[in-house]
Amino acid sequence: MEPVTLTTERLCLRIFTPADTDETYAACQDPDIQRWTTIPSPYARVDAETYIERVVPDDWRNDREYAFAVRPREGGPLLAAASLHHPRSGAWEVGYWLAKEHRGRGYMTEAVLGLARWAFTELLCTRLEWRAEVGNTASRAVVERAGFTVEGMNRAGLLNKGVLRDCWIGALLPSDLDLPSPYPYLPARH
Repeated sequence: MEPVTLTTERLCLRIFTPADTDETYAACQDPDIQRWTTIPSPYARVDAETYIERVVPDDWRNDREYAFAVRPREGGPLLAAASLHHPRSGAWEVGYWLAKEHRGRGYMTEAVLGLARWAFTELLCTRLEWRAEVGNTASRAVVERAGFTVEGMNRAGLLNKGVLRDCWIGALLPSDLDLPSPYPYLPARH
């Protein structure tokens, strides 16, 4: 797929460019981002360069993952990174980090909802999944505000820095955003 730019009320989500390298490197020095995400730790400048100059364009070109730099719509600093990757047929998974100095303003929830609408309308996503290591309450709060249903915990469900960790899993369906699904859904009877 060719890279796209998405906009929400306050945000612009676009493919990373080399101009994002310094801010990405700086944001990823945050111990919380290194702890809760799968980025390398310690995070070197070459990690940011490799990600932005090679990994992101290759993933877009091969339809493996669509990573976005998140900035204010009217311009300004790099706020976050958000991505969608395609773990299995029909479903996509959302992942993200938010620079420490921009937390608490609802940016990440807004970015996740922007990605969700795009996934459901343009990628024919049937289910948008989220996983985070148990204990990452900030990530869980984002998806709960976005309307995800936290469905439970997977034992050893997340590999991070060579260690299998238990993770929470949640999902958002097109119907949760009043959008049509490419297939009918028949929920289990309780």
